[in-house]
Amino acid sequence: MDIRDPVRVTGLILAGGQGRRMGGVDKGLQPLKGRRMVEWVYERLRPQVTEVVVNANQNQSEYGAALGCRVVSDEIGGFAGPLAGLHAGLQANTQPFLVTVPCDSPFLPLDLVARLHAALVAHHADLAVAKTGDQPHPVFALVRESLAGHLRQFLDGGGRKIDAWYASLRVVEVAFDDQPEAFSNINTREELSAFEARR
Repeated sequence: MDIRDPVRVTGLILAGGQGRRMGGVDKGLQPLKGRRMVEWVYERLRPQVTEVVVNANQNQSEYGAALGCRVVSDEIGGFAGPLAGLHAGLQANTQPFLVTVPCDSPFLPLDLVARLHAALVAHHADLAVAKTGDQPHPVFALVRESLAGHLRQFLDGGGRKIDAWYASLRVVEVAFDDQPEAFSNINTREELSAFEARR
């Protein structure tokens, strides 16, 4: 997003998981082509937003040192998933909008925020989510700051499924069929090795 754009958006990198599919290591801190994976994500997200915040439930000081930005942990314990991370981000948010991206998708679109915001405004939606083909990508989403209370109620009621929360909102899906590879994520050591081997 151009710095002259009046839209104010906090970027939230979701790094709060346990990395079980990668052997229990912190995915965002794994090396990829000489840098930590989260650094690739940060590099593509930072020009699109006003500020970047990281949601992490372990190695918080390492994330803070690597990126020089605020790090927030889930208020809801037990590694409760991306909605708990989104809730933590909304609590720390100082802007009218917040966009979420995962720490394991180092090729995210450079126009992600602009396209999500344009669709959200055009459709008077609460939330805009990226999709490719028929596949939505629920952790690539732009939400209004005003949803913080609604999300807290959902979580307090025991809700944890991101699709169930989205179903209670006015959601617009935004097609990124021109950039299908941008949403590739790295979940396992095998996938990490495969991406490392790419030129």
